[in-house]
Amino acid sequence: MSSRELTVRLNRIGVKTLIYLLLILFSIYFLIPIYVMLVTGLKSFQEVNLKDMWSLPVRLSLDGFKKAAVKLYPNLRNSFLLAIPATMVSALLGSLNGYIFSKWRFKGFDLLFVFVLFGMFIPYQSILIPLVQFLSKIGLYGSLWGLILVHIVYGLPITTLIFRNYYSEIPDSLLEAGHMDGLGLFGVYRRIIFPLSIPAFVVVVIWQFTNIWNEFLFAVVITQNPKMQVITVALQNLAGSQIVEWNVQMAGALITAMPTLIIYILLGRYFIRGLLAGSVKS
Repeated sequence: MSSRELTVRLNRIGVKTLIYLLLILFSIYFLIPIYVMLVTGLKSFQEVNLKDMWSLPVRLSLDGFKKAAVKLYPNLRNSFLLAIPATMVSALLGSLNGYIFSKWRFKGFDLLFVFVLFGMFIPYQSILIPLVQFLSKIGLYGSLWGLILVHIVYGLPITTLIFRNYYSEIPDSLLEAGHMDGLGLFGVYRRIIFPLSIPAFVVVVIWQFTNIWNEFLFAVVITQNPKMQVITVALQNLAGSQIVEWNVQMAGALITAMPTLIIYILLGRYFIRGLLAGSVKS
């Protein structure tokens, strides 16, 4: 091996080492808050103080997790009742919209697509008053059904965009073959488009479920009844007004984050793969 090749190889090793060191530092920086939450949640209330915030618990205590789980269980159930149907319906409607906008041409479809995407840029705060008035008139204000409807409608722009970009890569010859076999508009979707949509559905489900699960503003405004409140609102109320039990608060935060964390662990590798599947052509 020549000295030049050795130099090049050493440079590559040095660059890789530097990259790995930076990744490790960024990972530690990202995990510090999680570490503090975990060690605080495993302490008893008597152990919790700012001075010993970084130290491990003297004695492991699950009292914080038990108390948080008991208080948050009804709201955890409400969050699942909200996030699962809202995610599934918005994903299905976004898939149908993406199919129409990518494979069917009609007068004014470009303008209509722009109006659909415009919904992504409307701030939540700007539509709260008319939204509450509308939900009150149709009898859904204060209920989970009203919150589900809001998230379905607000999720349509991004789900439509993701599916439209994904379907644009499907060859038109497949659709033409379906038409030759006598399939109509929805027959082509059901027999050809939908079976090819799994990567896009994975992206949309992860994206929508995470956004809906973590959303706070709509949840606190629309579901004022404590029995209907979701877990993000209940977590905020868990702090109390006089004495904050930080071990219970941190344990509650970890419990709240667990469903989305599990989804990313199970489906994270498919998320990037599906997201990139529609990035070549739009």
